[in-house]
Amino acid sequence: MSEIVRDARRETQGTGSGRAIARPGLEWISAYTTAALGEISLDLRDNVNLWGAPPSALQVVRETSATELVSYPAVSATRLTETLAAHLGVRADEVVTGCGSDDLIDACFRAVAAPGERVAHAEPSFSMVPRFARLNGLEPVGVPLRADGAADIDGLLATGARIIYLCSPNNPTGTITPEAEIRRCIAEAPGIVVVDEAYAEFALTRDWRAEAPGMEKVLVLRTFSKAWGLAGLRVGVGVGSRALIDAVVRSRGPYKVNALADRAATVALEQDAEWMRETATAAVESRIRLEALVAGRRGVRRWPSRANFVFWQVEGDAVAIAARFAAQGIGVRAFRGLPGIGDAIRIGVAPWPMLERLAPVIAEVWP
Repeated sequence: MSEIVRDARRETQGTGSGRAIARPGLEWISAYTTAALGEISLDLRDNVNLWGAPPSALQVVRETSATELVSYPAVSATRLTETLAAHLGVRADEVVTGCGSDDLIDACFRAVAAPGERVAHAEPSFSMVPRFARLNGLEPVGVPLRADGAADIDGLLATGARIIYLCSPNNPTGTITPEAEIRRCIAEAPGIVVVDEAYAEFALTRDWRAEAPGMEKVLVLRTFSKAWGLAGLRVGVGVGSRALIDAVVRSRGPYKVNALADRAATVALEQDAEWMRETATAAVESRIRLEALVAGRRGVRRWPSRANFVFWQVEGDAVAIAARFAAQGIGVRAFRGLPGIGDAIRIGVAPWPMLERLAPVIAEVWP
């Protein structure tokens, strides 16, 4: 049993007055935390847009009035949902927004699955998925990725899960699942399919959002945290059929997108699309150059990432390798014992002058 789980169990067992404070089962779920930055001056752990924030959205933030801050926002980010709907050619009631796309994952799980039912997901994939499943009384079932990094659609379907979560490009590997396989998953799934496209702007793969309402049992997710450079404002977007969106809205709760985030994301959509495309292209170029730094080196394997980060399977202890980067003021994400992979590190991209700092560390770690 890990120290984290032991700590979580101690916190939920109560003080000897009888019944424990937390509900049964919560002792097995640790609080989400991130490692301290320490002396890090270049943080590449979170895959955010290190080219900055969209300029028009930034101007909106600077000009926000006191009136907007003291008033409640729209219950469901009406202006943003209407703008998104017009942009995609769908109805406003086929769009839902939330406090990041993980808020919508959580709400969707609560909306469509009864306690005890299954949530199937690729393994490894977004770490919050099994956490949200357990928090909602559901059973997460991980299905190992295929050797090429795509989701194993046959394996996911074989679970009979009420919900299949499919992330493409996948986090943390950056790998994509072919369009035909995603369509087959949607067609054959016994329940709801959540297609998470958090990194789609970097991959130029099929955009499923316009089709989602007609597919009835699909929720397609996007975020403003990655390519759009608004991670600090926490805005996620889902598109699906009216019945599915209505269920998610009722399970999500009101006021999940604050007034500042609603305005900034809306203006970004209206005025900063070209800025977003330019920085996404620059991110891909930086990713390709960063991947080239480990070409031909022993002890490291590049996975074919299509996101704004690289994912390298490594020999040895990934945490120790991350520490060697940290010693030079560079934060990278370490993964230990990933199913079918082992240890790995993930490094977000940035403007190339920032990434040049990695070259001597790479040469030292993998001669």
